[in-house]
Amino acid sequence: MKKKIILLISVFFLLYGNAFTQVSSTIQDEQIFNQLLCSMVAHKDKTTAELVVMCSKLLMNTPYTAHTLEIEPEHLVVNLREMDCTTFAENCLAIAQTVKTRNPDFDTFSHQLKQIRYRNGQIKGYPSRLHYFSDWIYNNDQKMLVESLSKELVNTPYHKTINFMSKHPNSYPQLKNNTAYIQDLTKIEHQLTRSKLFYIPTEKLESIKHLLQDGDIFGITTNIEGLDIIHVGIIVFKNENVHFMHASTKAEKVILSDITLYKYLSNRKTASGIMLARPL
Repeated sequence: MKKKIILLISVFFLLYGNAFTQVSSTIQDEQIFNQLLCSMVAHKDKTTAELVVMCSKLLMNTPYTAHTLEIEPEHLVVNLREMDCTTFAENCLAIAQTVKTRNPDFDTFSHQLKQIRYRNGQIKGYPSRLHYFSDWIYNNDQKMLVESLSKELVNTPYHKTINFMSKHPNSYPQLKNNTAYIQDLTKIEHQLTRSKLFYIPTEKLESIKHLLQDGDIFGITTNIEGLDIIHVGIIVFKNENVHFMHASTKAEKVILSDITLYKYLSNRKTASGIMLARPL
């Protein structure tokens, strides 16, 4: 009898666990989601990557705003009214995945977003969020939500000591005077530093651009000490050249780049290349 009860409880949480996730959102967020869904649902037979591109273009001109997730205690924040480069990519991927489900509603979208944003899809405080984008790619590859392709395409190791957050705790409100969080993040950083990361150097990008696809999600690697990624975008081909959609700090909104990704990287002294993930 006890085993049956445990089994029933397990099934219940598997089916309805998302209903117990604290979610911050507004009526406007739901309205935006429903508008996106109406535009995209007729195209649900397209690949997830194709739907990511479609969603990214529908979100064109959405205002850029940083730090929209920094709310305590840690819980799922849904914000389609404004976004930064990472939340833009997360929203596009989560909406694309939602469109392909049997029940494409706002709750399903919220569940997909939680799966993408948090380590193993579980919210366990601030450190459980995938803060480092190299970690984001790795964990979402493990969850089979994306496929990490940097190693397959060029097989160039990305040797980097990752420790920016633990070395600059005063830059993060949740880390100030929180020794436990800093310790947790330090462990994550050590694991990332020891892991075998790969990237596509800027100078190799043009030679492999024919292997890239619309909807690929990338993070720009950097020579800044302690950091892995400084910007995130979604690849969109334009006249057979690699451009990208992104939430731009300079334009202060979501835009399609007017220059190629190669030129964008070449023009940034702190950029060294990209890490690449393909939506599944």
